Amino acid sequence: MSVSAQDSRPGLGQGASSPPRPGSPRPLSRRGPRPLLLHLMLAGLRHSAFSSAFSTGSTRSSGVSRRWSSEAAAARAERIVRALDDTGLEPSALPGAVLAELLRQDAALISGIAAYRRHPYARALPDPPTLWAEGGSRLIDYGATAPAAASGPVLFVVPSLVNRAYVLDLTEEASFLRWLARSGLRPLMLDWGWPGEAERRFGLTDVIAGRLERALAAAAAIAGERVVVAGYCMGGLLALAAALRRPELVRGFAALACPWDFHAGDPARGRAAASLLPLLEPLMAFHDALPVDGLQVLFTALDPYGVAAKFRAFGRLAQDSFRARLFVAIEDWLADGVPLPAPVARECIGGWYGRNEPARLAWSVAGLPVDPRALAVPAFVAVPGRDRIVLPEGARRLGALIPRAVLHEPAAGHIGMVAGSGAEAALWRPFAAWFSGL
Repeated sequence: MSVSAQDSRPGLGQGASSPPRPGSPRPLSRRGPRPLLLHLMLAGLRHSAFSSAFSTGSTRSSGVSRRWSSEAAAARAERIVRALDDTGLEPSALPGAVLAELLRQDAALISGIAAYRRHPYARALPDPPTLWAEGGSRLIDYGATAPAAASGPVLFVVPSLVNRAYVLDLTEEASFLRWLARSGLRPLMLDWGWPGEAERRFGLTDVIAGRLERALAAAAAIAGERVVVAGYCMGGLLALAAALRRPELVRGFAALACPWDFHAGDPARGRAAASLLPLLEPLMAFHDALPVDGLQVLFTALDPYGVAAKFRAFGRLAQDSFRARLFVAIEDWLADGVPLPAPVARECIGGWYGRNEPARLAWSVAGLPVDPRALAVPAFVAVPGRDRIVLPEGARRLGALIPRAVLHEPAAGHIGMVAGSGAEAALWRPFAAWFSGL
């Protein structure tokens, strides 16, 4: 699905008439990027670090690198300085030129955020019918969106607990599930919903051995046979545990951008995320959950300067283009998060990121170890090569452990693989081809 082919189509979501879900982002009332103050502070800290480096008399990239606390930030610093070096500036003029470039980038960031907040796009895509519900969770039938899917094989889809499920149904043009339905599959998606009073007391065992397994049993009953289970991001870990616990309901498994080894590639990153847990405890004690902005702080810690870079790039786009509308749709989804129940947050942040329990085969659900080597059905493991949220090194190791796994590694990002302009080529078609071969 190329960008050029899409630019002439109506605006994303403009063809739908149903009202948006309660609380979803709207033009002129957007809160993103969340938390805004944190991203502005990071930009300010970067600015201050540059100024401090040059105030010591360092005028070349090596001096900047020695005084920069983050390797990723140091690389950005060196790129700026090298670019200015290439202009032939005298050493004495370089600090002033760097300051001017930083001011230009800061202005571009503010301009990009302002353009996003006033963009006219608003999601208005109606949900398909609900076939099963428990608490705030629903099993949604995407087979109802296409005649070809009515009698097709059932795919049971498990999204993450920390974001809204509709990233897999982002817009009419960028909907993984509606595309699969048009291709003859019958996707049934578990929408976890907003955690109520009961859900805020859930741990991972309650989530998996309780609600998820009951939803899986409902999907298999609707299908009248075993189903293929697919999990996206954190949902992949939840789906894997459920598939191992209820093998009589499962005939295939797919993990899409699913974390497994939380210390692979960058062990310090996982431990740094876990070190934030004591700071988050007061928030969780007050809300019985980790609030949306607290979750966003964790994701920002994984890629501190990524938000600023993408908003600077967004400000340069033609605002009526398909790419701009898709960017806004994705950012609205990111800002439209859900709280994570406090017991689940403690298990995930401390147990997964801190102690790396899945990769050590030390994670269990209701007494059953979550061991991918015990999965006896065909599997599809998609590892996007440009993923900054789930590092490819860690996701790839899950595929190596599952005996009958097909490893698929598209050149895409974590969200772009499922909802980006190139998602059809990156994931949708390869996954459908694997499914048809079962």
